Amino acid sequence: MHEGDRDIGHSLFVLNFPKNRYNNKKNIFRNGIYIFLLAINGQTVNLDRKDVWTIHKTTTKEGRIMRIPTEGETIQIHSYKHNGFIHRIWDETTVLKGTKSLVIGGNDRTIVTESDGRTWVTREPAICYFHTDHWFNIIGMIREDGIYYYCNLGSPFVYDSEALKYIDYDLDIKVFPDMTYTLLDEDEYEYHRKQMGYPDVIDHILKRNVDNLVRWIRQRKGPFSPDFIDIWYERYLTYRS
Repeated sequence: MHEGDRDIGHSLFVLNFPKNRYNNKKNIFRNGIYIFLLAINGQTVNLDRKDVWTIHKTTTKEGRIMRIPTEGETIQIHSYKHNGFIHRIWDETTVLKGTKSLVIGGNDRTIVTESDGRTWVTREPAICYFHTDHWFNIIGMIREDGIYYYCNLGSPFVYDSEALKYIDYDLDIKVFPDMTYTLLDEDEYEYHRKQMGYPDVIDHILKRNVDNLVRWIRQRKGPFSPDFIDIWYERYLTYRS
């Protein structure tokens, strides 16, 4: 792993949003405080040129920062875009393993809420993999004809009392049961990179992590190893019985 990636993965900042910015009919966003990984070599990333946030460094010793999720706990997953706006919410995921650096979760037919308020329900059981050292997360979807993977390029995660959170950076890799794969949404990435002003260092990190993710796929490493999804799905079933 590149050292610059690790620096970001272990630097925490609190963003104080205007309290009413994310209010909606379901009152999903309650306290106006969200946590992201924003330090690059000691400097904060400019997420929004409209200057709507006050950003201040904090420590993991504060109770609300990077609480470790408990095995068996049901949590939400929130993804954001680089400009700070909510992108998507997965309503219920069961924590199967939780440490300071790793969260593995399982869900099935969970409600997903889009940024415009539309909702839909996932169709199959899935195992989710998040790590603070990597700028991607991996979802293994269990279908009748095999395991499909959907890999999101995004910031390392943080976890507070509200949800597991990360910033989604558009690029995705879809992996099929025969381990062939395709890179998706490159046009969307280029559009948002210019529209939202992704810093060059973010662009470089994401491209390195696309290469890292492809190596994992080819080597069947981590969640792509032959038994990974099956083992964690069996664990997930113990919480459903």
